[in-house]
Parts: sequence; structure tokens; C-alpha cells
Amino acid sequence: MPIALYALTVGSFGIGVTEFVIMGLLLQVSADLHVSVPTTGLLMTGYALGVFVGAPILTLATRSLPRKTTLLVLMAIFTLGNLMCALAPSYGWLMAARILTSLAHGTFFGVGSLVATSLVAPERKASAIAVMFTGLTLATLLGVPFGSWLGLALGWRATFWAVSAIGLLALAVLAVFVPRATEPVRPGPLSEELAVLARPQVLLGLAMTVLGFGGVFAVFTYIQPILVELAGYDKADVSPILLVFGAGLVVGNILGGRWADRRLVPALVGTLALLCLVLVGAGFGFHDRVGAVAASFLLGAAAFATVAPLQMRLLQQAGGAGQGLASSLNIAAFNLGNAFGAWLGGAVIAHGPGLAAIPPIAALVPLSALALAAVSLTLERRTARVPAEC
Repeated sequence: MPIALYALTVGSFGIGVTEFVIMGLLLQVSADLHVSVPTTGLLMTGYALGVFVGAPILTLATRSLPRKTTLLVLMAIFTLGNLMCALAPSYGWLMAARILTSLAHGTFFGVGSLVATSLVAPERKASAIAVMFTGLTLATLLGVPFGSWLGLALGWRATFWAVSAIGLLALAVLAVFVPRATEPVRPGPLSEELAVLARPQVLLGLAMTVLGFGGVFAVFTYIQPILVELAGYDKADVSPILLVFGAGLVVGNILGGRWADRRLVPALVGTLALLCLVLVGAGFGFHDRVGAVAASFLLGAAAFATVAPLQMRLLQQAGGAGQGLASSLNIAAFNLGNAFGAWLGGAVIAHGPGLAAIPPIAALVPLSALALAAVSLTLERRTARVPAEC
């Protein structure tokens, strides 16, 4: 893999830390800014919604720029947003800074996916996407626990100062190692790019992403009470188990990318089916201390095994002019799935059968994505058959 891919990995690592580290800083931020913990938790919601809104807007706004320039602009926005977080004098300022930072998220991963696939041979495109997303998995495995520890030791602002430094490092390595893109600066008509939103296959792909990751975050959002109340662990034991979950993310991300390189459609169907099975099994595993550790690893692996197949499938269906917008929208769809999953898990706790029922109910969500994959493949076969008959 070319070194430029690892420059993209540095950027995705910083973005991943920024998105999730607030979960480990809720109590410190709440006490310092004099707001409740649930109100502080809205900083996660605000970020996710910012990704969902910012992805299509910034993708279209930067469509006339070379991709390398776009990546540098986005990383500058990311760094500025984290500096504002570190200096935030109030909750409102911090929320605004989080939203500013989130605007760069979707377009960075969307454009970054296109750059990553342009750097390698066709048979390695999915693996290239997986390498870039390794930064996100490493952020969950290492960056978020370290950021939480740093915030506890030196104050939550120190964490955002550290992430700002990562942003400056990413800006430097992107500038040095990512080559100038060869595609023309002048894009085609905007109508051609927007036309991708009218393609049924693209809409089905986005829906599969929302539902695939919705099931994951229905469980992951409430992993602490699940491990404490169901498996019987102490609160202090949760962080080491999250490292196991993060290790699963890394393994699943790599294996899913390699599988998608070899056979994309079986990888898409197989990873979604595997995620359903893991969630069903987790419903039993989380009731046992050893089983909970195994379930955490398998959930992380199954979750991120779906990333490269889902992203590659959408790029394949979007085609040339619409790939940039479709790629960014798919990243927004991942975040929409996160928000939906968190809502679903909360609803099961508050209005349903309770905490123990979250994993099996969550399994129905990627099962719905699997049904949509079947619809998508059926439409594809019918479309291919019509021209052949003509």
C-alpha cells in the first residue's frame, strides 16, 4: 500500500478520536460548564447531525477543487473546530465548535475513499478503503481511552488540545504524501452529480448502511450498563473490555476489506448476515463474564467487516459523476445509523423488555439491511437481463 494511504489514516484517526472521546469526558465537561450529564451527552448527537448535514453540503461546495486541496481544507476545518473546543468558555460555544468540527467528517471520509481507491490497483480498492478506515478503528482502540485518561488527568480541554495537535500532524502528512489528483478541476454539470440521488440502487445502499450500523450502536451505546448489570463486571473493568471491542474493529475492518476485494457481493451479504448472528449470540454471551468479552470482540469484528463492502457497493452503483456525493452521503448514513441505534436501544430500555433484550432486537436491524441487499441484487439481475433480451 502506498504511503499516501497511511497519511489518510492519520486524518481518519484524529476524526475518530474527536467523534467518540466526548463519551469519556461527560462528567468533567458537565461539572466544568455547569450543565447536566444528559445535556452534555447531546454533544454526541449534535456532532452526528452535523456530519449528516455537512457531508452533502461540503461535498458539493468543494466539487470544483482538486481532491488533495479538498482534504487539506477539511483537515484545517477539523483542526480549527478542535481549537475552539479547547477554548470554549460555555456549553453553547462548545456545541457550536463540535458542529463546526463535524462538518468536515463526512466529506473527508467520502473524498478520502475516492483518493484511496485511485492510489491502488482495481483488485485492491476495498482493501485501500479498509486501510484508511483503520485510523477510525485505532481511534476507538487507542485514541479514545487515551483521550479519556488525559482529560481525567489534566482536564477535558487538554484532550482537545491533543486532538488539535493530531490535526496539524495530519495536515502536514497529507500535504507531503498525498499526490495531486489527476482528475480535471472542472467538474461536470451539477445536475449530473445530483442525479445519483434518484438512482434506486444508491438509495438502497444508503439505507443498508443506516440499518447495518444502527444495530451495532443500539448495543454499543449501552455497553457499560450491559457489562455491569448483565455480565457482572465492575465499572473499572469496562475500559479494558472496550479495548477488546476495539481490537475486533481492527480485525474485522481488515478482513472485510480483503473479502470485498475478492468477491464484493458475497462479502456484502456475508458480513451483514454475520452481524445478525453475532448480535443474536451476544444476547446470550453478555450474561456471562467470559462470554461478554468474546461477544465484545466478535461484535467489533462483525461491525467493521461491513464497512468496506458497504462503501464499495455504493461507489460501484453511483458511477463516475456521482461517486463523490454518494461516498460522502454514505459516511453520513453511518452516523445516522449511530443516532438511530442509540435511540432504539434507549427505547428498548425505557419502553420495552429492558436491557437484556437489546442485542436480539438490534439483530433485526441488520437483518432488514440484509433484506434490502436481496432487493438490490434482484433489481441488478433484472436490469442486466433486460438489455441482454433486447
